[in-house]
Amino acid sequence: MAAPGMRVVVVGATGNVGTSIVQTLGADPQIDSILGLARRLPQWTPAKTRWASVDISDDNTDLAGHFAGADVVVHLAWLFQPTHHPATTWRTNVQGSTRVFDAAAAAGVPALIYASFVGAYSPGPKDRAVDELWPTDGWPESTLCQEKAYVERVLDTFELQHPEVRVVRMRPGFMFKREAACEQHRLFRGPLVPKRLTRPERMPAIPNIAGMRYQALHTDDAAEAFRQAIVRTVHGAFNLAAEPVVDAPMLAELFDARTIPVPGWPVRAAVSAAWRTHLLRTPPSLFDAVLHFPIMDTSRAQRELEWTPRYTVQEALQEWLAGLRENAGMPTPPLASPTGRVGKTKAKVSART
Repeated sequence: MAAPGMRVVVVGATGNVGTSIVQTLGADPQIDSILGLARRLPQWTPAKTRWASVDISDDNTDLAGHFAGADVVVHLAWLFQPTHHPATTWRTNVQGSTRVFDAAAAAGVPALIYASFVGAYSPGPKDRAVDELWPTDGWPESTLCQEKAYVERVLDTFELQHPEVRVVRMRPGFMFKREAACEQHRLFRGPLVPKRLTRPERMPAIPNIAGMRYQALHTDDAAEAFRQAIVRTVHGAFNLAAEPVVDAPMLAELFDARTIPVPGWPVRAAVSAAWRTHLLRTPPSLFDAVLHFPIMDTSRAQRELEWTPRYTVQEALQEWLAGLRENAGMPTPPLASPTGRVGKTKAKVSART
């Protein structure tokens, strides 16, 4: 375990995962200070945290200066949009990540924690779980998956060149929490898709598509896994997911609906048409990728991080749906609610300054 007095820098600290990590670290007596880096500064003062404005896609950004003296750098920053302009996401996600890694080495940071994703994995089985040794070549047609897979290769080279740096790769499934619901609606579904369609009473039937099985977890549970990776001397990759696996029967039970077998091709065609016309912001390639995501074995995280999710997937989704209905948010630019309301935060954390 780490000694008290740690200084942690979180790159991309104002989004879904970043806000949970900052709050979780702020409650840990082993953490002395947190520097949150983001393009747009928030109107939020969590415990032990100060802010700096940084754009990792900018060659002139002095990342090493911000990292100087840090014990750990946590890299979360990632652009999911615009999916119609992959060159833009590449500049931040791949080139920006490379800048973060190089700057961490130049600043002499002892540990680097990177937020990867299940989408980095090559297509895999749905009827059994795979561990962290499963290949990470991504789904070839998805920009998101290919960028995640490419950054994994960048980290492979980084580890060979910088064996003195402890590198951890966190590979979570989809992450949900109440305060991120509106942001995720904007990022993936788009403003033209009515939020009322997510109400249980609006879902009389759930399409049962072959292969549509994937994993998820509550964002706060993911943040706890990150905290454990920060304060422990672990290295390597960790799969993160809660139970149960998301599939049509699980969703049908959640929504008190029935399932209807549906071939994948008409749904894919509808997603493609909606994406091309900007009605939907999720590209059809991501729909294809989810059909091929492997089911992950999380036993390494349970064993080496002593990590067990507090929330079931149903609880995480129910909270997310409530947040969407209530226009929940937080006082950070990515999580700002369209109505100006903010989500509730844990009193024991948010009350500290």
